[in-house]
Amino acid sequence: MATRVFPTVEGGWAAESDEALVERARFDAEAFGELYERYISRIYSYLYYRTGSQADAEDLAEKVFLQALANLPRYTQRGRPFAAWLYTIAHNLLANWHRDRRRRNAMPIDDTRDLGIEAPSQENWEEASTLRQAVGELPQNRQLLVHLKYVEEMSNAEIGAIMGLSEGAVKSLLHRTLRSLRQRIAISPDER
Repeated sequence: MATRVFPTVEGGWAAESDEALVERARFDAEAFGELYERYISRIYSYLYYRTGSQADAEDLAEKVFLQALANLPRYTQRGRPFAAWLYTIAHNLLANWHRDRRRRNAMPIDDTRDLGIEAPSQENWEEASTLRQAVGELPQNRQLLVHLKYVEEMSNAEIGAIMGLSEGAVKSLLHRTLRSLRQRIAISPDER
């Protein structure tokens, strides 16, 4: 599925904006397919990072896009980019997944063996677990910020576009978030 591109004044080519694709997707399945192709890897990455399971991340990503397609007629931008709306759907489905999982009292599945990745040392595992727990205790917007910055490796400007913040606000929020994480990690788990 090809992304539609348009000539620019400078003589280059520009991809169709999310807003234009969303408007077309209301009546054109191919346009929604372009949105899917544009965002599936980011949404999957966000979900995989939070679930640690390839299968669960795939299932949740599928649900995100099915829910987005079903709710597209009611979607209005209102100063909030389409990407932010998708991440909100993903976050809400993820919250439901975690809640349901706690109810079932299921143990997490370690998919690293399936991927041929060596298991980390006990010390690294504990550090990563402590960090994941500390990030998981952050408010939703700060969890998204950490994911976009360090997993998706986005610039502050890109993060700002998704979160509806200025580049300076992203930088400030990131600084406060990292300070908060350092404080949380410095406190031993028994003191929390």
